[in-house]
Amino acid sequence: MRFFRKKPDPIAESERQLNARIEALQGELRLLNERLSAPPTASRPGSPTAQSASFAARIPAGSREPRFEAIDHLGVQGAADRDSTPDHFNQLGVRKYDPMTTLRKWLSQIRGTPTSNPKLVNYLAAGSIHGLRPLRYEKRVARNRFLALLAFFVAILWGLIYIYMKNR
Repeated sequence: MRFFRKKPDPIAESERQLNARIEALQGELRLLNERLSAPPTASRPGSPTAQSASFAARIPAGSREPRFEAIDHLGVQGAADRDSTPDHFNQLGVRKYDPMTTLRKWLSQIRGTPTSNPKLVNYLAAGSIHGLRPLRYEKRVARNRFLALLAFFVAILWGLIYIYMKNR
């Protein structure tokens, strides 16, 4: 009866297939290692011709020709910079100082990258996720810590200046 037969396990079957494939690959590796360890018989072992002959024997016949891949040059070179016109370079080929571009780059560094998930940022800022403190609270703690350290260092600096002026 079919009810009492054990169902075939697909994981065990794939494991058996993978083990057979591993055994086959290990056999191929053993054969290749034996070919590599066999010394060439045609010429002296240290001569360059013997080394090139053994190297040529190791390369399969179909792979003797170089294989080249198509490269997307546009992705490698990147988009053309809108400020890279000849007017932005002086007579020696050096880029002129452009204050507007510098200001734009500086502002983009200050702003940072835009968030990829603004809804999550809103949840974190409002404290809507249970167990996490709101971002406003974390910012306030960091701001208060900074102000306390600033006051401490100003007091130390003021004390050092006072001591220096008193001894003068």
